[in-house]
Amino acid sequence: MKRLHKISLLLSLLLGLMSLYFFISQQASDAGVWLVGFFLFLALAFRGISSLKGLSFTVLIFAAVSVSMYFPAPFVELGGMQMKVLIVPLLQIIMFGMGTAMSLKDFYGVIKMPKGVLVGLLCQFSIMPLVGFSLATLFQFPPEIAAGVVLIGSSPSGLASNVMAYLANANVALSVTLTAVATVLAPFMTPLLMEFFAGSFVPIDFWAMMLSIVKIVILPIALGLLFNHFFHGKTPWLDKSMPIISMAAIVLIITIITAAGRDNLLTIGGFLILASIIHNILGYFFGYWGCRILKMKEQDCRTIAIEVGMQNGGLASGIALEMGKVATVGLAPAVFGPWMNISGSSLALWWRNKKIIT
Repeated sequence: MKRLHKISLLLSLLLGLMSLYFFISQQASDAGVWLVGFFLFLALAFRGISSLKGLSFTVLIFAAVSVSMYFPAPFVELGGMQMKVLIVPLLQIIMFGMGTAMSLKDFYGVIKMPKGVLVGLLCQFSIMPLVGFSLATLFQFPPEIAAGVVLIGSSPSGLASNVMAYLANANVALSVTLTAVATVLAPFMTPLLMEFFAGSFVPIDFWAMMLSIVKIVILPIALGLLFNHFFHGKTPWLDKSMPIISMAAIVLIITIITAAGRDNLLTIGGFLILASIIHNILGYFFGYWGCRILKMKEQDCRTIAIEVGMQNGGLASGIALEMGKVATVGLAPAVFGPWMNISGSSLALWWRNKKIIT
């Protein structure tokens, strides 16, 4: 570990102790600066620890959430502009970046691995929405919060699942294909599942939601695919910068949503976090063991478990904004995202060191 990372780790420990002091002394409202500093320096320290480097982005998200919880005003409105208007453009940038990292070859897996793709899609669009609906009902969340829990379960997986599949020694080709196909199916499947499972919580406009997903996801990805096809290898600066731009956009989106829903989070945040953890873990569990029952290869089981458990929280946030309910429906995706990265990377690293069962 370099000296900079050692100093950062020491500073994070000191700031963490200061934050803990304020919480223990029932002065949590004064812990803001210390808590934000703790997460920022911890994220920097993790960059110098190979086994924890992958968690630095997640810790940075916690720093962003802390900022928005303690200092929400600039992330709600800045210079007379409602910050939530940035969510959809930021998502479109992220999806364009996703498109530049894909190619039409990613869809060939449907032909090469039909069983894995079919089982993965069935699990993706059945387990998570059903579990989401069950948890929303069990926890008796307010209708719009409950709809958000169903929404995150009805969304496809994102690129993060491909990274986790690689770390887990899973079937990366199947992971990429599932992400690509599930994303293309999202304009139809997500509104359909929301209408069926969340219609009892809030009114769902199927066609409006479909058009929103096309605008947020399909068009930017299509442009990214075209860009990749015609300019692949010709813009190395873009290949290097897009992951950084995407990560920054994700952090800003989560910050804006958290600030908008701050009052609701203070009321039911603990239960929503618990529901998100259970939702995510059950996705991994049922995804994996459902495939084991079908006698699929271990690598495919791991892949589908990760694809099922890890959802595209950004897309769910964009849909919530298009519904005009980002401060309520958008909360579950904002909570699910950080936890998903922690659980996904932890599961992937555990599997990486575990012998493949044949």
